[in-house]
Amino acid sequence: MKQFIDFTEKVCLVTGAGSPIGIGFHTAKLLGSLGGRIIITATTERIYEREAELKALGIETEGCVADLMDRAQVKKLVNHIAECYGRIDVLINNAGMVQTGIEEEATVFAQMPYAVWDSDINRNLNITCNVTREVLPYMIEKEYGRIVNTSSVTGPVASNPCEAAYSAAKAAIIGMSMSIAIEVAKHNICINSVLPGWIETSYTTPEEAAGGENTPAGRSGTPEEVANMNVFLASDKASYITGQSFVVDGGNTIQEYKGAKELYY
Repeated sequence: MKQFIDFTEKVCLVTGAGSPIGIGFHTAKLLGSLGGRIIITATTERIYEREAELKALGIETEGCVADLMDRAQVKKLVNHIAECYGRIDVLINNAGMVQTGIEEEATVFAQMPYAVWDSDINRNLNITCNVTREVLPYMIEKEYGRIVNTSSVTGPVASNPCEAAYSAAKAAIIGMSMSIAIEVAKHNICINSVLPGWIETSYTTPEEAAGGENTPAGRSGTPEEVANMNVFLASDKASYITGQSFVVDGGNTIQEYKGAKELYY
């Protein structure tokens, strides 16, 4: 019996896959286990450790170090993939939010340095723009493509203090994706956004862990649970879904009451 989702011979680029317990790496592993040829990126050489892990599982993998905020590096990366593999079928835009070696600056908007705004927009919006812009011509040429962008519930659905720039960037990803979706649907290219809520990763703070415990599900989500959504949207089974946003948050944003559960739920 043929498996439900099959990425055999599909060339899949997954950005932001350096963390061994992150969404990007788990997405790459699942795509590879379903037959995909995987290219993964990160900003540091730890990506070669992830490459080795996937190869040990029998997955055809190439790891690449690239700063995707640098458009020249993005162009070089995408051209390399196209030259080596002849096509790019799937793009998972996972890079953003945090970067190894870069400390987050949290401040209220009225006191926020413009440099912080520019950095957050560059990392959380422009990376997605840069990679998508370089990959799309190859997808259009082949009349096929699947793009999945990692947004967040923070920005499009809800927000937090000291996260104005991050919220703006993640909301902008959705607007950008909808416009592109209209432009490229005639080329059999689908582009969708996934909005994770509280997800347990190596960057999870105690405050974020507590937020996960207060969801209707009573826990934070796992990177694998987000990866499952990414992979479905990247598959041929999602061929009539485009320009959409999918929340993966254990029901957190649908609950009106946010206080202690024992007082209400």
